[in-house]
Amino acid sequence: MGLRDHFRPPLSSRRHWHSFHNAWSTYLADDLNQFLPEGYFAEPNAQFGIEIDVAAFSERIPVNSKQQTAEQVEWTPKSPTATLPIQITTDVVEVQIFSTQAGPTLVGAIELISPSNKDRPAQRSAFTSKCQTYLQQGIGLIIVDIVTTMNANLHNELMNRLNLSIDQLDAGLYAVAYQIAQKNRTPHLDLWQEAFGLGDSLPILPLFLKGGLYLPINLEKTYHYTCTRQRIPEV
Repeated sequence: MGLRDHFRPPLSSRRHWHSFHNAWSTYLADDLNQFLPEGYFAEPNAQFGIEIDVAAFSERIPVNSKQQTAEQVEWTPKSPTATLPIQITTDVVEVQIFSTQAGPTLVGAIELISPSNKDRPAQRSAFTSKCQTYLQQGIGLIIVDIVTTMNANLHNELMNRLNLSIDQLDAGLYAVAYQIAQKNRTPHLDLWQEAFGLGDSLPILPLFLKGGLYLPINLEKTYHYTCTRQRIPEV
């Protein structure tokens, strides 16, 4: 089928990119659930324009006063020691893979990058911080960037955040798979990176789940299926 530009006209004026990303994450999870062994499952997680409810920080949560002492009823926190601005990840489009062996435990994730993830330095930092946390916990990770309207390369920024010396990936559109592996009793980061352009087929990449299991992620297959099911027009 070949990759289409979901972020510029004419397609962007006929279909919403966030609806496509939402559907793609759903079909990726559905495809994974056909092959994951017993004890594992995949779930899509798509959230756009995430905002924190400020009232949740300023209002006291009502509780059963009969279970409280007089001191607890009257207690309120002091003014904070410091108040600093912080960037919260505003868009999340991912597929999370869980193991149920010790309750639902995250063991792998596929991140579909959105325009807001690349928009400003603080948002890019929030995204790469999440990816860094995944990798440092040994969670398998794939990131996929088909966003054509922003030039930032989040893979390169992730490598800088991890202080890893590696040639920059000179590509606007790409997908990268990451695995934390032991070599000579020392943790190493293995990665598989694939660059592509509009009109190209998307690659198959390995998703290494925490614990050793890995699965092939056929991005082209699920992308084609999503375009077909969503009636994305040929443009």
